Amino acid sequence: MKTLFLDMGNTRTKWGVRVCGEWQALGHFPAQDRHALEALWTQHAPINAVAACHVAQPEQAQQLVQWCAKQGVPLQWMRAVAYAAGVRNGYRSPEQLGPDRWAALIGARALGPGPYLVVCAGTATTIDALSQEGDFLGGIILPGLDLMDQALRQGTARLGAEQSTPHYRTFPTNTADALYSGALTATLGAIEHQRHQLTQLQSSLPVILILSGGNAPLLAPLLTGAVLRVGHLVLEGLARFMEGPEEGPLA
Repeated sequence: MKTLFLDMGNTRTKWGVRVCGEWQALGHFPAQDRHALEALWTQHAPINAVAACHVAQPEQAQQLVQWCAKQGVPLQWMRAVAYAAGVRNGYRSPEQLGPDRWAALIGARALGPGPYLVVCAGTATTIDALSQEGDFLGGIILPGLDLMDQALRQGTARLGAEQSTPHYRTFPTNTADALYSGALTATLGAIEHQRHQLTQLQSSLPVILILSGGNAPLLAPLLTGAVLRVGHLVLEGLARFMEGPEEGPLA
């Protein structure tokens, strides 16, 4: 059975084609590309089922529903539940946890006992704590690097005037570098703060930082301690949720 897995974000849709528990192909396309699904179908047919994790615009979800109906393939959406694949959901209302965060936590748990700080750095940056026992302890969400930059440029009179290519500097001496370095420093500070807090909760066990998302290459060189880069963490978690012996319900 060949399954198409989709991680539908605000900027990109990440995809993977999986057969008998093995990835046959992985890739991504811009979230607004309305023809990409047809191209995937042509390239990887026959596709027998589709499983998706969606956090983007409702129109994209509706497009996928229509596409699957047209092709005659079943579609299943990722939903956060109280427990699945070795992870206990600490949210008071488990279903309110974003499906991408839930999938990332399951993907992290599949790597071993942890404890893990799971960082997905994309349009938004999520920083979630997963204990050694598999408990999702909670997490924070902050704007991604681009959103931080855009908010400052749009909300101030003169910061958007400089158009040079930005670089990270400890003490920037131009506005473009100051904006870029500020966003990076804020994100790095949040990650290190949460890692310290999790280390305290886990009786000083070494916390492994799992880093994924489009901005991971920018953050990774600036982080200290144990950092594990996982390129398709949400897809890995989605696949495990679907295929594992402890999978939860999909709706």
